[in-house]
Amino acid sequence: MIDFKDIHFIDNPYPALKELRSIGKPVWHQELQLFLAAKYSDANDVLRNKSLGRIFIPRSPESEWFEYNYLHADSILDSEPPKHTRLRSLVAKAFNRQRIEGLRPDIERLTHQLLDNIQAKGGEFDVIADYAEPLPVKVIAALLGFPDSDEYLLRPWSQSIVKMYEVNPTEAYKAEAKKAAKEFAAYIHDLMLERLEKPGDDLISELAQVTESGEKLSTHELIATCVLLLNAGHEASVNGFGNGIVAAYQHPDQWKLLQSQAETIAATAVEEFLRFDAPLHFFDRTATADTEIGGVEIKKGQKIVSLLGSANRDEDVFDNSDQMDLTRNPNPHIGFGAGIHFCLGGPLARLEMSISLPELFKRFPTLELTGTPVRRTTFSLRGYESVMAKVK
Repeated sequence: MIDFKDIHFIDNPYPALKELRSIGKPVWHQELQLFLAAKYSDANDVLRNKSLGRIFIPRSPESEWFEYNYLHADSILDSEPPKHTRLRSLVAKAFNRQRIEGLRPDIERLTHQLLDNIQAKGGEFDVIADYAEPLPVKVIAALLGFPDSDEYLLRPWSQSIVKMYEVNPTEAYKAEAKKAAKEFAAYIHDLMLERLEKPGDDLISELAQVTESGEKLSTHELIATCVLLLNAGHEASVNGFGNGIVAAYQHPDQWKLLQSQAETIAATAVEEFLRFDAPLHFFDRTATADTEIGGVEIKKGQKIVSLLGSANRDEDVFDNSDQMDLTRNPNPHIGFGAGIHFCLGGPLARLEMSISLPELFKRFPTLELTGTPVRRTTFSLRGYESVMAKVK
């Protein structure tokens, strides 16, 4: 059975996931005590089935995990209807499609600033640290109303917290997450109190005021929502962009397409980035009643995982599924999930990538990657720590 911590598997999980799909139904993982849904139809069903819930189990002792626990228990990601419905409705009023599209000029401006900085450096740069990472962090920080001087705090806090989404997180990850959750929650709480006294045009101010049928976000819900928006608003963009760039470079015909037609194919290229090497691979749900997925009975209380990256390589859904095709259309991938837990930051990540990808190749049409990209040693949230490149 798959060892989700094996470094060779993390480096390239797709052959093992293909074998898992060949079984044709969800498979029980004895060590993890849960089912793995590897086929597209099963993984998609796991995300949409109303008999499966996102059940958060608080960590103990409560005195050590207090902030971490409420950041999850009071977030949209780890709640189910009716609480999920109420929270999503309140957040959607503030973080809506119009607001996201309104960020386009800021994203374009920040993109050009980052490209100017890269050009000024000359020679080599890091696609992650110099481009893919700072853009979404700056965008979501500005949207929420974080001071520019505090941006350097956000990514480390976020990375420490999301490491807990990994399969059997290490003790070191747990210690990092507890510390980051406490610091991040306190930081947002202070900002919230400031904005209640002196509201601005930022999202924290609006979330503090927004109502739906007389309901408002509680203090813990507002803090949890801000943390989730930061995590969802940049992790998918950073990892989706980095994974896609490396994969395209490993497919010379696709790299030439980016060099010559990035602006023309930007929309389909972004979707293929998200399909071919998904930024999120492992999303578990728990049966709230006996249910069936792919002909397998999931008993009440048992967990089943939607393996999104595997689903996106399913041969029954995608022609030449192991080949990258930046012009692929249609492309019904589930890289951002599906159903009520469709990634809240998905539309923003799509907008950022659709702007930053063609602009990178417009500015540097002879861009080449150098050295060996450094992959993060995590499976669930799949991405790179560093991707070095050079410009001529």
